[in-house]
Amino acid sequence: MQRSEEHFAIKHLRQEVLPSTFCSGCGCGTVINCFLKAVEEEGFKDLKNFVFCSGIGCSSWIPSPYMRADSIHVTHGRSIPVALGLKLVRPELNVVVFGGDGDIAAIGLNHLLHAARRNLEVVVIMVNNMIYGMTGGQAAPTTPLGVETTTTPYGTFEYALDVSNLTVSAGASYVARWTTYHVVQLKEAIKKALRKKGFSFLEVVSQCPPIYGRRIGMESATQILNWFRSSSIALNRARNMKAEELTDKIVVGELVDIDKPTLIENMHKVQEKATN
Repeated sequence: MQRSEEHFAIKHLRQEVLPSTFCSGCGCGTVINCFLKAVEEEGFKDLKNFVFCSGIGCSSWIPSPYMRADSIHVTHGRSIPVALGLKLVRPELNVVVFGGDGDIAAIGLNHLLHAARRNLEVVVIMVNNMIYGMTGGQAAPTTPLGVETTTTPYGTFEYALDVSNLTVSAGASYVARWTTYHVVQLKEAIKKALRKKGFSFLEVVSQCPPIYGRRIGMESATQILNWFRSSSIALNRARNMKAEELTDKIVVGELVDIDKPTLIENMHKVQEKATN
């Protein structure tokens, strides 16, 4: 039976915002659609049991105003500790953090690592456009070596930070990396993250045509998506490749998927021990 157009539009989960707060060609719209489609396929009729946290940056606009749910905008880099407080007070809620690579991997990196090691039961989705897009195009921790930015006009001289692998090392239960080209895989990874009992981290490599794209000679979303398609290497294949072969490649797939006690479960064990 053919499903209705309204069903695919997910209008009961998404706010219509016109004009869009995102630049033309931005990948944030793809992230929104993948997330809401994942929520719908997981059987949620609405977002009443969700609370979203976000900091400062382009992708921090994803939950508000685009989702019909409660959300909290906080100061730059502090979305994860707010999510921690929410989950401790209301453990029955689905707490999801949206942020960019500047918000999550720069000023907020310490919070990301400690949330991973604690196995805090939240989902963190980092939209990685490889630059500070909202504030003028400065170099970010994820900017590839040699890229010209407003703060590195002759090219970056630092190596890009592999945030996903760092989060694996810190102890996350589920970590995956996809691009906005891999919409089906991204949706399925979000579904798994929502089901996961433990800390889940999703890195979404996303296009930013006006700020990052033009600095690398790709001023349209189509050009960047084609680059994502041709440059992406599946994780199982990448494991058999040399480091130099992976230069300028994007390794995609599930980096870790394990089960272990969560922060709240460990806290309850200590509470029981202290009261007996």
